[in-house]
Amino acid sequence: MKGINRIILDHACRIADEVKAKALMLYAEAAAELPKVKGDKPCFNLVLVTKGNEELPSDIKDLGIIINVPDVNLSRVGQIKIAITKGIATGLFKKGDKLVCISGLPRLGYVDSIFMIDVGKEFEVLTSQNITDITQGVHPEVFSAALNIVLELAAQGREGRKVGTIFILGDHERVLQLSRQMVINPFMGYSEEERNILNPDLTETIKEFSAIDGAFIIKDNGAIVTAGRHLNAAIESKDFPQGLGSRHIAAAGITDVTNAIAIVLSESTGNVNVFKNGKLFVSILKPIP
Repeated sequence: MKGINRIILDHACRIADEVKAKALMLYAEAAAELPKVKGDKPCFNLVLVTKGNEELPSDIKDLGIIINVPDVNLSRVGQIKIAITKGIATGLFKKGDKLVCISGLPRLGYVDSIFMIDVGKEFEVLTSQNITDITQGVHPEVFSAALNIVLELAAQGREGRKVGTIFILGDHERVLQLSRQMVINPFMGYSEEERNILNPDLTETIKEFSAIDGAFIIKDNGAIVTAGRHLNAAIESKDFPQGLGSRHIAAAGITDVTNAIAIVLSESTGNVNVFKNGKLFVSILKPIP
């Protein structure tokens, strides 16, 4: 299928040039070759998306910026949304940027889709408000780690069961004032290093505690303050997207009255939604089993 790869990559390069795109984004594992021109240079500003701990050869790494996403099976649109969300969180993409995205199913070994994304129009918060940094007040790596864990929970559940949970990131003191503890805090008594979401040894523990009703409250540096927290703030449901329940209303509400960001996993659908300033930032459909 190298012929298909080459045709799609060549067209993507031309489209990126004509629409004056910020970058050409490619899922590296879906293609056996990269879009190059003479001299083995990329045809356009290149962003390479990789899964999990996948290591790219050094000669490929040097061709563009790398975005790492969780190793879960997603639709083509889901793949792109996660990569762009992480790019926005790290300041790589912003409102007004156009991206040409190339995707496909990795198991097939070739790309089959081209998407042109206007970042400001695709992501509701960026469209409705002048937010230059969606993770303002939260370290980008903390947002990335939390999103990875929630997406893995969406794909795997816990011991064969679906789970629903909320991760509230940043502005923890204000969030604590607007919430109440439902169970004994399972993270009490541990050092910040031991209870930090960036600590890979803690990942399975976090997934286990996701079965507890309520929200995880996490500091801007990744230290988990508590789990099992009931959020008292809520948002007017009349302007809220249809099909989202009380967990999402509470999460959106807390972000409306604080500077926190919320990542919500729906137990019923398995979809992942991110809220900022009381508005839906991005919705990612349940990973494919």
